[in-house]
Amino acid sequence: MKISLEKAKEICTKSQYGEASWWELVQLNVYLFFSKECADFSAKNTKLTSLCEQANLQTLPESDKEEMKEALKKKL
Repeated sequence: MKISLEKAKEICTKSQYGEASWWELVQLNVYLFFSKECADFSAKNTKLTSLCEQANLQTLPESDKEEMKEALKKKL
């Protein structure tokens, strides 16, 4: 059941958006119990998500994102 720090960070981020599975949350909670570094990351990530929600930040529409990706590909 041991997971890496990177995997724990990934699950933490997914959990902020309600995308983590039940099993991932179990793994994350066990990891957080033993890892202060990841617990700190989780707390900061929660705070960041909360601040973003309070600011009512908006993302670009998918069509704009695709246009930007294509423009970047052409430049490379």
